[in-house]
Amino acid sequence: MVYRFKLVSDEVSNFAREIEIDSENTFLQLRNAILDSVNYSKDELDSFFLCDEDWQKQEEITLEDMGDSLSDRDLWLMDDTPLSELIEDEGQRMIFVYDYLTERSFFMELKELYPSRHLSEPVCTFKKGNAPKQMVDLDEFDKKIDIKAQEKLEDLDLDVFSNEDFNDEELGEGFDIMDLS
Repeated sequence: MVYRFKLVSDEVSNFAREIEIDSENTFLQLRNAILDSVNYSKDELDSFFLCDEDWQKQEEITLEDMGDSLSDRDLWLMDDTPLSELIEDEGQRMIFVYDYLTERSFFMELKELYPSRHLSEPVCTFKKGNAPKQMVDLDEFDKKIDIKAQEKLEDLDLDVFSNEDFNDEELGEGFDIMDLS
């Protein structure tokens, strides 16, 4: 069976890619097809996240075992996991995080299944627009985040309180403030 995934970015509005891949290929093969389609280096750590219909992250499929053996979740490695093991239905959503430091990602959806087809190698069947840069200047990124956060606060019309404005006596009963000094 062949899967057709569509990828978009929240950073570049006219960017899109479509990847067709055999259901028995691994997440690593899908990763490499994505990175090849956007001319990104394969030297960085990245992950896939299966998502619900609201894009909430659920299962993670990692490039490498990060040694988080204390987790009660299953460990899914890209190289060991065929797509068909975790993906079955059209409409399945995923996030491909290609920049861990800044959580920059592609949003993916399984658009179509072709049950009677097979592919030996994944192929990018559609390209539109330029992909966002793989790596960003962290100072520039921090400034954009600060501006977005300030805009959100202004949109909410909230006053930001400083420590001088805080009065622990206003908390009322049931709250004990401990002096840690």
